[in-house]
Amino acid sequence: MAGAHTLAETERQVSSKLNGLPIDFRATAVASNLFRAATAVRNHFERTVLAQHDLSWTAFVVLWVVWIWEPIETRAIADEGGFSKATLTGVLTTLEGRGLLKRRKSDSDGRLVLVDLTQSGRDLMVDLFPEFNAGEVAISSMFSNEQKDQLADMLRTLTAFAEGK
Repeated sequence: MAGAHTLAETERQVSSKLNGLPIDFRATAVASNLFRAATAVRNHFERTVLAQHDLSWTAFVVLWVVWIWEPIETRAIADEGGFSKATLTGVLTTLEGRGLLKRRKSDSDGRLVLVDLTQSGRDLMVDLFPEFNAGEVAISSMFSNEQKDQLADMLRTLTAFAEGK
């Protein structure tokens, strides 16, 4: 439960408050439940797998993006992770202080900052991601493989639309 009320209680209250307005309740349910599910999943991972490694969700996303795309410019990390450059700067400082990544100026353009994982950062991701994936398996275990594929496809379509692609 994300707040003080269950999902069913919240949906009943919303329906009651919006009754009589020209509202598409199905669309409201999609958007609000998507947000609620994303928040619940993020909080679940922060309390379980990521807490064991003293990582926030944002720090994990930064490590993941750098691990997949290194070397990568800071602005690309912010774009890929969906957070502000100010947030990114603080997270990069923390992760650099922990010896998990390093920043350097681009050889081709000194205005650009590139980020790489250190060996410790790579080792952490190699150890962490199987644990994280076990959490992904657990959190999606109520779905069949076909349902997982369908849900992933629907979420990709929604994401592409929302991003204007």
